Amino acid sequence: MDVEIALFAGNAKFMWDGRIYDRPEEAADRRKEYEGNGFEVKTLEREGKHLVYTRRVVKEVVVASS
Repeated sequence: MDVEIALFAGNAKFMWDGRIYDRPEEAADRRKEYEGNGFEVKTLEREGKHLVYTRRVVKEVVVASS
């Protein structure tokens, strides 16, 4: 199965988490975990397999002084 690494929804870019889930429950569990860590999540079903795509917007940039 060919998997797209990036998924675009409107102006938002989501990145595949690199795993192929056999069951929808596995993808749903992973989705909840990512959402709990502040990610936006999209899930897709392709060829009977389940894929999870995530994105998180950077809200603060910290610059370390040298």
